[in-house]
Amino acid sequence: MAESTSRDVLVQGLRILGRAIREERRIFAVSVVGSGAFGLLTIAGAYVVGAIVGDIVVPAVEDGEADTGLLFLVAAALVGLSLLKVGSIFARRLGAAFMQYRLQASYRRQVTRRYLELPVAWHQRNATGTLLSNANSDVEATWFPIAPLPFAVGTLIMLAGAFVSLFATDWVLALVGAAIFPALFALNVVYSRRMAPRQTRAQALRGEVSAIAHESFDGALVVKTMGREAEETARFATRAAELRDSLIAVGRLRGVFDPMLETLPSLGTLAVLLVGAWRLRQGAVTVTELVSVAFLFTVLAFPVRAIGWVLAELPRSVAGWERVQRVLTADGEMPYGARARGGRGTPATLRFDSVHFGYEDAPVLSDVSFTVPAGRTVALVGPTGSGKSTIASLAARLVDPAHGTVFLDDTPLTALTAESLAETIALVPQVPFVFDDSVRANVTLDRPGVSDEDVWAALRMAQAEGFVASLPEGLDTHVGERGATLSGGQRQRLTLSRALAGRPGLLVLDDATSAVDPRVEAAILGSLRAADPPATILVVAYRRATIALADEVVYVEHGRVVATGTHPELLATVPGYADLVTAYEKAEAERERERAYEEVA
Repeated sequence: MAESTSRDVLVQGLRILGRAIREERRIFAVSVVGSGAFGLLTIAGAYVVGAIVGDIVVPAVEDGEADTGLLFLVAAALVGLSLLKVGSIFARRLGAAFMQYRLQASYRRQVTRRYLELPVAWHQRNATGTLLSNANSDVEATWFPIAPLPFAVGTLIMLAGAFVSLFATDWVLALVGAAIFPALFALNVVYSRRMAPRQTRAQALRGEVSAIAHESFDGALVVKTMGREAEETARFATRAAELRDSLIAVGRLRGVFDPMLETLPSLGTLAVLLVGAWRLRQGAVTVTELVSVAFLFTVLAFPVRAIGWVLAELPRSVAGWERVQRVLTADGEMPYGARARGGRGTPATLRFDSVHFGYEDAPVLSDVSFTVPAGRTVALVGPTGSGKSTIASLAARLVDPAHGTVFLDDTPLTALTAESLAETIALVPQVPFVFDDSVRANVTLDRPGVSDEDVWAALRMAQAEGFVASLPEGLDTHVGERGATLSGGQRQRLTLSRALAGRPGLLVLDDATSAVDPRVEAAILGSLRAADPPATILVVAYRRATIALADEVVYVEHGRVVATGTHPELLATVPGYADLVTAYEKAEAERERERAYEEVA
């Protein structure tokens, strides 16, 4: 089983390297040419050193004098070889770096693009920290063997040249090399086999540690207010300790094999000297040839390690690739249609026709049908867990129904292009997200055609003009990470302004004004209804004042539409609706009394 796993890792790792070579052919070719040149120059250098020792140094020692001109020629030859090797090393390393970083950048973009293509339901099943690890450390791990890859390929060229040179010099010495180099490869294979499970485990733990860290940071307020710092620290420490132990296991294995990989070439050099001395006495080789071969073994020790580096990193590469591919091949993509909706800013009609939806085995909506006419406001009301937010997500096509159809102006949402959906529908969630940027950038999102006048108009409709104008730098004021310098109500109004700046044909508000004062909320809805043309609004509402402003109310319970009508009609005819709205009203009144008491105190 272990052999099969090791073989699978090797095969898959080589396929990954082949993919890298196909995607970056030119850069790889430059790097391999530099590496191959380095290998051939190394072989040439060994024979130059052999010639210097055998043909110049030994005779000079025997004669007791040296030819100065010849020494200058030797020095020039060595300097020339060194300069050529410097150029080849530069080409090899620069090409390898370009190739590695280009691949990492390319796959980070692919992973990020795939994140944006996948539906919300897929993201809900995956921890944010794990997704960050996929786009960062997993991509890096996938292409980590690229750095030594050109060197390893050049080493193969060098080994082929070395063996030709060895057999051309002396077949007995060549047999010594034939014994040492296969032993090096065999040791590297064993190393790779032992390393594979350790690298896979370490890579998985990196993602888990990242996920826990992100969750802890993101929920810092909850952790602090609930006094769970020690427990959260312990939870992170446990997983971090597992990662530490896993990486130590990787390092321990390297500590065992690295000395062995270093020792073998040295043993090869010693064997060459011993066998070479015997062959020298027999007259089969000259001093020049023996020195050349011994020096060749010495300089080959380091380049041969490059092959080991590639093989050692293949398990880590395969582990990273599998985690990256889990994202790139994830299903659940929402294909878009080819129809475009014209008339930007024109109110749209939204219609649900017998819509069913559920998460895996848990049904959420059943046979939901209602219509939001163009230019009208419809309030979506229901108890907690009745499916209101799911309806809002379906209206914005964050998810698609299992059965039934959601229409926009008699066109199924699935038939519209992504651009038309983005231009026509704007969803403002209950929890606002504000970028760490200026007010202007948060409202425009770099959308073309959104001028400062449009920004101020959107802020005015969202009742945000006043507080933005009072900021130190107005539209250029940076609001901090997640809008840390703003209050909850200000963040909600800013995100509402962002939606309005695009002049959507349909505005979906999922309790998007819960943090603002009821009077401000009424003013916001009033300005939206008074717009020319009036906006089409589907609002998930809780406050009685908000519900009363709607042209029609859709009341849902347990994922079904129980009743539709005006607010007074449902109060008079639907007991569940009346009880719910009355409860909301009492809770709101209590909050108002507490707020007034705090202001007096």
